[in-house]
Amino acid sequence: MPVQVKRIYEDAETEDGRRVLVDKVWPRGISKTKAALDDWAKEVTPSPGLRKWFNHEKEKFDTFAEYYKKELQSDEEAQKKLEELAEMAVSETVTLLFAAKDETYNHAVLLKQWVEEKR
Repeated sequence: MPVQVKRIYEDAETEDGRRVLVDKVWPRGISKTKAALDDWAKEVTPSPGLRKWFNHEKEKFDTFAEYYKKELQSDEEAQKKLEELAEMAVSETVTLLFAAKDETYNHAVLLKQWVEEKR
């Protein structure tokens, strides 16, 4: 089944399947009802230091991806959550939700790729 990424500010749709927030902090201005979450995967978010360093600057994205992958690989809880997401994606659509304005250069795009690889 597909793994997709979507801004949490977009409306929930039945095609979203299992909706998983992949941000460490709750998105500003979104109610729990509107979010319609099935899971909140805080375990797979970048560290605050890495997130602040990256600052959604696209010229840093490749380096950010390397550091982020190393962070995930060194964290047992993150690895378990990635495996769980990959297992979900075998039988149902999984939508990774994020709050960042940039839909191309963000950690959810990388998570999608890694979950698909594990699946």
